[in-house]
Amino acid sequence: MGIYLNPGYSSFEEELNSEIYIDKTEMVLVTNSFLKTKQKYMSISRPRRFGKSYAADMLCAYYGKPDSAELFNKCLLSKHDGWDKYLGKFDVIRLVMTDFFKEGTDTDKAISKIRDRILKELSQEYPDVEYDADDLFYSMELFSKKNERLFVIIIDEWDAVFRESREDIKGQSSYLDFLRDWFKGKDYIALAYMTGILPIKKYGRHSALNMFDEYSIISPMQMAPFTGFTAEEVEDLCRKYGRDPGRIREWYDGYEVSDIIPPDPGHKVQKATGKEIPARHYQIFSPLSVVKAVTTGYIQNYWNKTENYEALAEYIRMNLDGLKDAVALMMEGGSVKADISTYQNDMTTFTCRDDVFALLINLGYLKYNSETTEVSIPNREILDEFKTSTKYIVNVNYDKDARGKDFKKHSCRIKKV
Repeated sequence: MGIYLNPGYSSFEEELNSEIYIDKTEMVLVTNSFLKTKQKYMSISRPRRFGKSYAADMLCAYYGKPDSAELFNKCLLSKHDGWDKYLGKFDVIRLVMTDFFKEGTDTDKAISKIRDRILKELSQEYPDVEYDADDLFYSMELFSKKNERLFVIIIDEWDAVFRESREDIKGQSSYLDFLRDWFKGKDYIALAYMTGILPIKKYGRHSALNMFDEYSIISPMQMAPFTGFTAEEVEDLCRKYGRDPGRIREWYDGYEVSDIIPPDPGHKVQKATGKEIPARHYQIFSPLSVVKAVTTGYIQNYWNKTENYEALAEYIRMNLDGLKDAVALMMEGGSVKADISTYQNDMTTFTCRDDVFALLINLGYLKYNSETTEVSIPNREILDEFKTSTKYIVNVNYDKDARGKDFKKHSCRIKKV
């Protein structure tokens, strides 16, 4: 086992042995369906503490060496026929990009370090292969053909460059070009799986990584039930630990996602009925907060243990297009229309308040209703974070319509304490 090449299953084993473990191994059925297809490029974006690293550990354990059948035999995945078809069949390369890209890091040097370390471990694992030490992409083709093993490449925190070096546009472009050249059209890749907070960065008119399918907190598609803890999973935890499910919902619920996917004419239901398959909707909870609340009995704001409240305040201070007033309305339970289509998927390019809304959705501070195209604050924990960040007392008066759903603001003033 290496550090980056086939890192093994110890991290996944630790998760299985944890006091609370929510089994998401059936996600492997989704990734298996994409192996060695045009859909083999997956970009998973969701907020911090929503299980991205857990999923990456699980995929490393499943696809790479050594054999991990004993671990998965205890999991939900093993109840499906053919679940072990690809177990241990690939060489896994696992990178956590925050290990290479930190504030002030030279991007080109970091990319060179990635190339050197991957090639070093490959040469140690397969010493008989003659490779080009200056060409990662060509060398991986050689290693793959010589050993008749394809690669599963798993990148965690893929967007570290955009978060740690926000103003380094040249470095960001170099990084995107590196990923494109490493992945696009390469036969040695069976699956490329990237996780991060931000969706794939757009620059110019096109994305350098347009071969990737996006599975975001806004549109997770087939990955919807694996985006966070579902309502059913949280109910089970509440029963096990004797906690009040109503209070848990009030504090940590609020993210609704659906598994709407492109129409599939080959699906047997659509073939028989000629109708599109209806989407399933899931109420998603913040996993870390739920775990802390049910194990300790303290139902409170755990978000601020991993986020600096100043990060949220920074965006509110911009006050683009009356952003402060919109935040005030949402803090009183209202919702605001938002067009998130212009967002450039970074943390610096904001042309209007909708771009800020889009970022806050990806960071987990807001929820997005795709049917009404409205944003709102998801739960009490995040409301508490808004109160801490703004340091304002907000007074908002509005009327409800007859259904009690739509809000019309009459007055909104923000008064500093």
